Amino acid sequence: MKTLRYKSRGQDVYFLEEILSSLNYQIVVSNYFGKDTHNAVLDFQQTHELVVDGIVGPKTWSKLIAAQNNLLLHLDKLLSEKDIINFADHYQLEVAAVKAVNEVESNGKGFLLDGRPRILFEGHIFWQQLINRNIDPADFLNSFTQNVLYPTWTRKHYLGGSKEYSRLEKAAGMSDLSQVHEAAYASASWGSFQIMGFHYESLNYVSIDEFVSTMYISEAKHLDAFGRFLEFNNLIHPLRDKNWKVFARGYNGSSYAKNNYDTKLRKAYLKFSRMI
Repeated sequence: MKTLRYKSRGQDVYFLEEILSSLNYQIVVSNYFGKDTHNAVLDFQQTHELVVDGIVGPKTWSKLIAAQNNLLLHLDKLLSEKDIINFADHYQLEVAAVKAVNEVESNGKGFLLDGRPRILFEGHIFWQQLINRNIDPADFLNSFTQNVLYPTWTRKHYLGGSKEYSRLEKAAGMSDLSQVHEAAYASASWGSFQIMGFHYESLNYVSIDEFVSTMYISEAKHLDAFGRFLEFNNLIHPLRDKNWKVFARGYNGSSYAKNNYDTKLRKAYLKFSRMI
């Protein structure tokens, strides 16, 4: 693992923050080593009788991984190189292109350390999903629900990692109505390729519950859902042609440019193509 410190960025930072979060440190899980992570590392080092310097080097990594050993319990859920090669061959895609989408969407990690699929809960989607079920979201809007229910997109309520499940569970538990439960689970993106739950029907899952339970099985199932999504949304050819703008628009919506999805995909593809 890389040595990390305040202001470091990248996938290793995300992994570090996942571990710290699973150890009940109140931090935002992201790709950036901010002040909250720095303070958590200092506390962890103090608690585990390490040099308290805020630098995550070999000794601190060893202690962190020893403290969070659940990852080894879920290795059977992980995607293999053969899975990706077979998928790429089936759809006549480059392996590097498939890996690029996987990295940009989930940093190549479809599961949290505790074995649950990675999710991101979207409160503005929840708002619309309730409307789609003839439920007025304003009836549920209060100070308790404001971080899971809102009419327009914002990233300010994202918590990352396992804390996204707290947001999901809050939304699903707003009412005993089954439609509210369904709307909540349909409002999160799931797994290695971060596919929104509301796509379940177009991807030939019987219900949102079947889709979610499938996402719990393995990253190979995430890859299968990705293939279904590509087929239904006519995105195989743009991905095959590495037309990143067209692919990003179809996969992430009209705001793709604001979030630099096409640029991120191109960079990830070039990185993986050099490795083959």
